[in-house]
Amino acid sequence: MKTLTSFSLLFLLSTASATPAQTPASSGAAVRQVAQPVGTAGSTPAPAAPATPPATTTAPAPTTAPATTTAPRTAATTADYRLVPGDKLRIEVYKDPQLSQNVQIRPDGKITLPLANDVVAAGRTSTELRDSIISSLKTYMSNPTVTVIVVETVPPLIYVMGEVNSAGPQPLVGKMDVLQALATAKGFKDFADTKNILIKRGTQVLTFNYNDAVKGKTAAVFLQPGDTIVVR
Repeated sequence: MKTLTSFSLLFLLSTASATPAQTPASSGAAVRQVAQPVGTAGSTPAPAAPATPPATTTAPAPTTAPATTTAPRTAATTADYRLVPGDKLRIEVYKDPQLSQNVQIRPDGKITLPLANDVVAAGRTSTELRDSIISSLKTYMSNPTVTVIVVETVPPLIYVMGEVNSAGPQPLVGKMDVLQALATAKGFKDFADTKNILIKRGTQVLTFNYNDAVKGKTAAVFLQPGDTIVVR
């Protein structure tokens, strides 16, 4: 009996050692998987997008104004016409027909107008004469408006005298120089002093060397109304 009991106990021990211990998985317990949230500690962060460098603003280059080229002024080919004795004028005074007059420049170079009396006209341009008349009328009128119209002109004259073949007055047409006037006088006589020709202009006396002029050594000398060329 004792032997049987020992045998039974031995059988039970060997059976217990052969039976593996149950694990939670074999016992039917469900295994839960917990997904880690993105971005929490323990997860591999996604690489950050490269930072976009701020746009650089390039300051505009200073604008340089284009260089301006000023064309040189050229002298007028002809000066304003200057009145001479014998010229006929129309003087218009705005809104005053009694003061408006047709006049002719007298040999003394003057004209006569109501209120303004004698006014020097010869040697002046029409604009200069207008300003002179306005100045005279301001004593009697407030802001007079005056217009000077040249109706008819007398060609100005120059004079050639002395040792030339055709002495006398000549009309001054356009810009005439001394050489042209001497050519119109048909040249010199045999004993003319062509190196020392005089040009009388009012109280002024100019000298002119014909020989140098024809060779281009001197500048042209242009004549003015009333000039007198004397060839000795």
